[in-house]
Amino acid sequence: MLRKLMFDRIKAFLDGRDAPDEGVNNDDALADAAAAVLVEAALLDGNVDDAERQIIVDILHDRFELAAEDADALITGIVEDPHHANRVYAATKTIRDSFSEEQRIEIMEMLWRVAYADGTLHDYEANLVRRTAGLLYVPDQESGRARKRALKRLGLEDSV
Repeated sequence: MLRKLMFDRIKAFLDGRDAPDEGVNNDDALADAAAAVLVEAALLDGNVDDAERQIIVDILHDRFELAAEDADALITGIVEDPHHANRVYAATKTIRDSFSEEQRIEIMEMLWRVAYADGTLHDYEANLVRRTAGLLYVPDQESGRARKRALKRLGLEDSV
C-alpha cells in the first residue's frame, strides 16, 4: 500500500497534478520537488550512477527524513518517467514558492553535490545547476558559495 501510494504521488507530481491526499503533506511535496531536480542533475550525463544515487538518497534521508527505500523508490519513479525532464520547472516553482532563501541555497548545495558525485562536472550538469539557480532566485555568489561547500563536503575542494 505504501509503495503504491508513493508511486501514485510520484506520478501525480511528475504529471503536474496534486498528489493523493492520503499521508501526503507539504514536506512530501517538497521532497518530491527536490528529488525531481536532483535526479535531473544526475541524469544529465546519461545515467544516474551509484555515487549519484547514494548522494540523492542521503540528501532525501537527511533533509526530508525519507527512509532509504522510499528515497530509492522515489528516484526510480522519476528516472523511469519519460517526461521527467519537463518537470524541472514545476519542481523549481514548488521549491521557490515553499522554501526560504536559505533553504533554496541549501538546495543549490545539494545540486552541486549531485553534479560532482562522480568527481567530474559535466557541461550539461553545470548548465542545469546555473539555470536552476536562476529559477530559484539564488544569486550567483550564493550558488558559488554552495558549490564550494559541496566540494568540501565531497572532499574535492583541492582537485577542482
